[in-house]
Amino acid sequence: MLATPPPAAVVTRKPDRSTEPAPGTPHLPRRIAMVAMHSSPAQPPGTGDSGGMTTVLLALSAELARHGIDVDLITRASGSPTVTKLGPSVTLRELPAGPASALAKRRLIEVVDDFGEAVGALARARSYDLIHAHYWLSGIAALPVALELGLPLVQSFHTLAEMKNATAAAGGLREPERRLASERYLATQASAIIAGSSAEAAALIGAVGAPAQRTWVIPPGVDVDLFRPDRVSADVAVRHRFAAGDDQPIIAVVGRLQPLKNQELALRTLAELDRLGGPSAVLVIAGEATPGDEGYLALLHQSAVSLGVQGRVRFVGALTRDTLADLFAVAAVTIVPSRSETFGLVGLESAASGTPVVGFRGTGLVESVADGASGVLLDSWEPRRWALAVRDLLESAQQTRYSQSARSHALGFTWPASAAALLAVYSSLLG
Repeated sequence: MLATPPPAAVVTRKPDRSTEPAPGTPHLPRRIAMVAMHSSPAQPPGTGDSGGMTTVLLALSAELARHGIDVDLITRASGSPTVTKLGPSVTLRELPAGPASALAKRRLIEVVDDFGEAVGALARARSYDLIHAHYWLSGIAALPVALELGLPLVQSFHTLAEMKNATAAAGGLREPERRLASERYLATQASAIIAGSSAEAAALIGAVGAPAQRTWVIPPGVDVDLFRPDRVSADVAVRHRFAAGDDQPIIAVVGRLQPLKNQELALRTLAELDRLGGPSAVLVIAGEATPGDEGYLALLHQSAVSLGVQGRVRFVGALTRDTLADLFAVAAVTIVPSRSETFGLVGLESAASGTPVVGFRGTGLVESVADGASGVLLDSWEPRRWALAVRDLLESAQQTRYSQSARSHALGFTWPASAAALLAVYSSLLG
């Protein structure tokens, strides 16, 4: 069980996002390495092991580049090593480590030393000012490099084994002790730790042992120009793309298909909505099965049949960012049934689109979803409770009120502000 949150002064340790270091100041890094071993930033979110972390990396890298910083996004090559220019001053570098093929995430620990050696060779050649590791595997690979070269190591975990195990379903898979121990070690060794929410910071400090003075809360941003309520001009055409009738409300569920994301609860919610006499909604499930979780996708199909809702469930696979924005714009409600979210970027993107969210209280959704303004947070996994919340949000008066307040909530989170806060942390380490 997670420790109780530390004092507010600790949990809310945040850089000033309203100011930023001036370009050209001596403490601003010139070149940084963003290490993401297990998931290539070039892989579309919702495919393979790619999720919200990919969105965060690409958005922050673009913002940092606007400050004149040269950003290398470093990942493990699943084929031939390549170097790809993703934008001005942003370069993707895929490094060899182990076999020249894709590896299941659970096997990446076998090649983490090889990957670390490749990162070290690149770091010596590129003369980085700072290394920012994303996810625990990247931290294990990058820490020896940072120590050898005397570079600051910034660590973002994105998900924590402690948080996942604390909310795991009874009998569900738990994260291994090796990951738990690795995250504890990294939390004590990193120069700075970036948490996406106060909930994650509380877990880091209270359960993982991160020093409070080196833990910073920097929420991600949202592209409010891409995700907006009025982006869909041909509303009917977009609705038909998701096989929804003109008057059928759309319920969206977005994320990789895996037990942790708990899409089965969305299916049960749809069935309970029918029992409550709610509108005949269409459930759109966007995302692909994480490698190794293909059986869960089969289970979802079986559950849809056994619940009698298979005719109104659309498995649409991973969506491009534009198509995802279309989905949020035409959806009436978004369900985020995940058992653990360090922040919940989906909830913020839905809110920016004017679409309210139903999620579980007690994870990072507490900050990405403003309860009573951008959505509703529940304290139960009971499908009937979720169906009641969805039914209430589908009422026209409620939809209008929530659409306006959800958008207002999302406007408080921008990528320039997130990047400015991150630059403040970088600058403090180099000063």
